[in-house]
Amino acid sequence: MAKPKPISLSTFFCLSFFLLTLSASLTFSRPTKQTNSYLLTNFLNCFTQHTTNSSDIVYFQTNPSFSTVLNDYIRNARFNKTTIQKPLIIITAKTPSHVQSTVICSKSINLQIKIRSGGHDNEGISYVSNQSPFIVLDMFNLRTINVDIEREQAYIQAGATIGELYYRIYEKSKVHGFPASVCPTVGVGGHVSGGGYGTMLRKYGLATDNIIDAEIVDVNGRILNRKSMGEDVFWAIRGGGGASFGVILSYTVQLVSVPEIVTVFRIGKTLEENATDLVVQWQQVAPTTDERLFMRLYLQPITSNTSKTLSASVVAVFLGGADEVVEILGKEFPLLGLKKEDCLELSWINSVLWYYNDQSIKSGAKPEILLDRNVNSAIYGKRKSDYVQKAIPKDSLELIWKKMIELGNISFAFNPYGGKMAEIASDATPFPHRAGNLFKVQYYVNWMDGTEASETNYLTQSRSLYSFMTPYVSSNPRSAFLNYRDLDIGINRFGKNSYQEGQVYGYKYFKNNFDRLVKIKTTVDPENFFRNEQSIPVLPRKP
Repeated sequence: MAKPKPISLSTFFCLSFFLLTLSASLTFSRPTKQTNSYLLTNFLNCFTQHTTNSSDIVYFQTNPSFSTVLNDYIRNARFNKTTIQKPLIIITAKTPSHVQSTVICSKSINLQIKIRSGGHDNEGISYVSNQSPFIVLDMFNLRTINVDIEREQAYIQAGATIGELYYRIYEKSKVHGFPASVCPTVGVGGHVSGGGYGTMLRKYGLATDNIIDAEIVDVNGRILNRKSMGEDVFWAIRGGGGASFGVILSYTVQLVSVPEIVTVFRIGKTLEENATDLVVQWQQVAPTTDERLFMRLYLQPITSNTSKTLSASVVAVFLGGADEVVEILGKEFPLLGLKKEDCLELSWINSVLWYYNDQSIKSGAKPEILLDRNVNSAIYGKRKSDYVQKAIPKDSLELIWKKMIELGNISFAFNPYGGKMAEIASDATPFPHRAGNLFKVQYYVNWMDGTEASETNYLTQSRSLYSFMTPYVSSNPRSAFLNYRDLDIGINRFGKNSYQEGQVYGYKYFKNNFDRLVKIKTTVDPENFFRNEQSIPVLPRKP
């Protein structure tokens, strides 16, 4: 495995898509060679009958390029381990017909299919399975993007990355953008179907709020668009996770307007520099200020040879000029102490580069770097999420800081809501976390070695802080964000209790929208062919 390159804080945070928690409750059955041979023969016989020009898209485990293809879009180094069960076959589809054939032939022999459109997947469930054997349908070759500035729309195939989308918009217009991830290497299919957010969510909502059409391959191998799939399925794949309902081929999205100049800034303080009061005031301002302003808050323990403390960094994008944002925050957020010299005025596309890696702007990076997929760049990590609905008081924050410093490695990113997020109904899409939420919490930790001792240490720390935060976050249910997959909150083993198991994580991700998702799933995929460890289950059959 290639040695990971040095990474900035934003890039370090952006690589947030790792880690399958493998425990005694999640074991792999090892198929016999005879079973594998039978499945391979039958799958290939079917596949060659249903498609053409497929000789260079099918990878067996014996193929010299198999490991390269598998590892290119794995963002967690743990999945390079030989102990992790590998797919029987990888299909790197180049046309929609390849996707159709894969679905038809996998279903015909009841071979589980995992769908990967970029690999940014916290728990690896798009390319690892608790059932075996299985195959991976890899969408990275399906990356066509057509931008229509006159209609202010873009057609995006699922295997394109967010960075590629941003660049193709930039080629056509300097005053258009799209409200999606700060991480340019994220694949469109999973990001958009699970919600998808970025620095413009308070102005324009989520990526999924700006979808106007889609194409999927359903369980019968048919290509359906919004009209032919129906509004129920179209609703489900805009925040409910597309992989439960079919294979997302493309989304057509509404572009949004951005000013010619936007402003970015980063201000950090330690506990000794009054960071706690800063966080108190941030909670009051960040979710209620001008909707053009997104101020993410990073909280990180810092340990040196002489001291242990915590840093609070406000990293922001404002859809407007520096003078205006300085004036706004001078009145609303005086503890931040923002001055014009702290600000950098950029084009919107350069603000994307800055947010991903602020050093890239200083080194003269061009928007073309958004086309770099940065393959085979895995590191180790764990992510968890929460929602905060009541501001955390100062004395409680001090207890949290003490816990973070004691643990030593787990950090937070607080992502403010409000603005457009509070205006969209909680059932408009499956994504339910709208009005009433002040901010979303991401727990994040990365590490660089793959020893069992390191993994146990970091996972234990992550779970300890998550448990400690219980009094300060949402409850009944304790909510979570689908795109920050977390198998700690529930695993579906696809057995006779799959519906009951699905309820455990389903209500956390979707709240009351889970019930509608289950009904849609039961209607369109009653045999639960499209399934993973946290997919939407089907209703139990009546005796």
